[in-house]
Amino acid sequence: MRSWLPFVVLTVLSWGTYIPTLHKGQVALGGSGVHAFLMVGIAYVLVAILVPGTIIARAGSWDLFTSGGVTFTIAAGVLGALGALGIVFALVNGGRPNVVPPLVFAGAPVVSVFVAMLYNPPQNSPSPIFFLGILMAAAGAGLVLAYKPL
Repeated sequence: MRSWLPFVVLTVLSWGTYIPTLHKGQVALGGSGVHAFLMVGIAYVLVAILVPGTIIARAGSWDLFTSGGVTFTIAAGVLGALGALGIVFALVNGGRPNVVPPLVFAGAPVVSVFVAMLYNPPQNSPSPIFFLGILMAAAGAGLVLAYKPL
C-alpha cells in the first residue's frame, strides 16, 4: 500500500463521521452552534497544535517556517475553520446531518480542483471527461439526497 493512502483513509473516515458527530454534540449542548464550535476549536488546539508542535520541537526544525508558507497555511486554517463554522450554522439553521454532508463532500472536491488549477495552471485544457466528472459528482450528491434513509 502506498504510504499516503492510510492518511487518505484516516481523512475519509474522520471527515465522513465529522458532521453527524458534530450534530449529536450540538444537540447535547442545547442546540447551540456557538458552544459546539468552541469545542471543535479546543479539539483543534489539542490535535493541530500540540501534536505537530511537539514533533517540530523535538526535531528542532523551526527554520522551515517561511513567510509564504506561514501565510498560505494560516489562510488554509482559516478556510478550514470557516468551513467547520459553515457546517455548524447549517446544522443550527435546519440542515440535517444526512443532507449537509453529501452537499459539502460533493461540492468541496470540485472547488478544490479548480483552486488547485488556479494555483498551478495545467499545461493543457481539461478533458471533456473532467467536466463529465463534475456533473457526475453533482448527480451523485443528488442521488444520495434523493434516496437517503429517512
